[in-house]
Amino acid sequence: MATMESLIGLVNKIQRACTVLGDHGGEGMSLWEALPSVAVVGGQSSGKSSVLESVVGRDFLPRGSGIVTRRPLVLQLHKTDRGQSEYAEFLHAPKRKLTDFAAVRKEIQDETDRITGKSKQISNIPIHLSIYSPNVVNLTLIDLPGLTKVAVEGQPETIVEDIENMVRSYVEKPNCIILAISPANQDIATSDAIKLAREVDPSGDRTFGVLTKLDLMDKGTNALEVLEGRSYRLQHPWVGIVNRSQAEINRNVDMIAARRKEREYFETSPEYGHLASKMGSEYLAKLLSQHLETVIRQRIPSIIALINKTIDELNAELDRIGRPIAVDSGAQLYTILELCRAFDRVFKEHLDGGRPGGDRIYGKLPFDRHLSLKNVQKVVSEADGYQPHLIAPEQGYRRLIDGSINYFKGPAEASVDAVHLVLKELVRKSIAATEELKRFPSLQADIANAANEALERFREESRRTVIRLVDMESSYLTVEFFRKLHLEPEKSPNSNPNVPNADRYSDNHFRRIGSNVSAYIGMVCDTLKNTIPKAVVYCQVREAKRALLNNFYAQVGRREREQLGAMLDEDPALMEKRTAIAKRLELYKSARDEIDAVAWK
Repeated sequence: MATMESLIGLVNKIQRACTVLGDHGGEGMSLWEALPSVAVVGGQSSGKSSVLESVVGRDFLPRGSGIVTRRPLVLQLHKTDRGQSEYAEFLHAPKRKLTDFAAVRKEIQDETDRITGKSKQISNIPIHLSIYSPNVVNLTLIDLPGLTKVAVEGQPETIVEDIENMVRSYVEKPNCIILAISPANQDIATSDAIKLAREVDPSGDRTFGVLTKLDLMDKGTNALEVLEGRSYRLQHPWVGIVNRSQAEINRNVDMIAARRKEREYFETSPEYGHLASKMGSEYLAKLLSQHLETVIRQRIPSIIALINKTIDELNAELDRIGRPIAVDSGAQLYTILELCRAFDRVFKEHLDGGRPGGDRIYGKLPFDRHLSLKNVQKVVSEADGYQPHLIAPEQGYRRLIDGSINYFKGPAEASVDAVHLVLKELVRKSIAATEELKRFPSLQADIANAANEALERFREESRRTVIRLVDMESSYLTVEFFRKLHLEPEKSPNSNPNVPNADRYSDNHFRRIGSNVSAYIGMVCDTLKNTIPKAVVYCQVREAKRALLNNFYAQVGRREREQLGAMLDEDPALMEKRTAIAKRLELYKSARDEIDAVAWK
């Protein structure tokens, strides 16, 4: 099995990597949330900072009145061999090894101010500090801002609630071990840390109680009721701590000497002597380290399950938004052609849905006006000239038919334009629906331009074709239609054969001509209703389906690598998202490999 040092060291390493990627807990389920940690909770002036310094054996935390800890401090302790020098490293300055712990204190202050400014605001972005020393145990502690009850000058009115929400976001997680700091010279019932721990961990399974300032209690009183678990019982033993006094801090009393003094205090105390072996900062550090190692070992299966699940999700997301594109021209050309084919497939699926358009020639045409009695008489008379027609006004018929057929040109062209608009809209929809193209706005624009240029060519060819169809009907009339008509002048009951010929061309005669032309135009209309949609589909829809991007393919094949690269320019936001996903994926894969390598040794 893995050693305590290797397991805690592994968690430390993963936590640091999480922080670099912006995953620092307190914001929903993540790898950070799955990792066991120890959160230090206490009210202001509870002795929280002194406990941490006692565990480390060094003065390194900022001190002062009000809120001193304004960002979570992830404190990772690494035990080194005896004789090696102590030093500290910050995650945000990984190449600086600080051996002067006064400089560590200043760096904590400066890094806090960098995010929060000189104000008394707080931030949930943690500071990562690693301390390497032969005088520590392997342990990770998260120092959180001290709980407070009242906002002081310079603090926002919401500071009390803001701090509690931040602390709660850490300690309510099931993988968080709560180190609840309470001063012995105050009633335990009023302890901010115990109150919050009771709310988030009512069974006390995750809470370790620490009682500070035992040496400052009133004479004749002691804290045995609490330390022995009779006043407030937890699943883990309470630990008493005796910190340096303010006078000792001012005199820079050595922390190692302070530890000795603390041991002597418990060993010689008449009240706490029987508990001496389970009191003090050194015992607390060992107790937490052992418990943390046990919890890590218990959580390994669930951590691995979360990692595997997240790796699958990240791979799926990368597949959805697209993997990085190679930089050589061959791979770029291949990618562009594959993306064009993906668009073409979607476009053809839209076409196969049977979009309408060719039926636009059914619109109402002005034949009633053109074939009115007055207009027929006018056209026939003009066609006859000075010599009236003898049998049938053939020139009049032709002029009336030509004029009527010309009315079909407008609707025929409208049918072409209607289908053109439909196809352009399908191009737009197909580009939007092609998932593979979404990451390449430049290529989307290139494909849209190429497709629309092709559609323009198809429209022009289609327009020429439908106009030819209409002109064909004008250039050659169906003679059989007219040969079947009764062309003799109609005889009315009152007709008189002696009346001059011009008078015999009555209204009925012209009405008959208009009716004959109308019947012929109806036959032509039926023909065009069938042929024009066929021409439109053949010239526009068929060509769009068959060769929409053919010219584009030829142009792309002649482009240089730089031009191909420009076509594959991506949305910067998408590139940033892919980079972030790739980094997270690398983190999770690395974490899985390292857990596999360490956990079951």
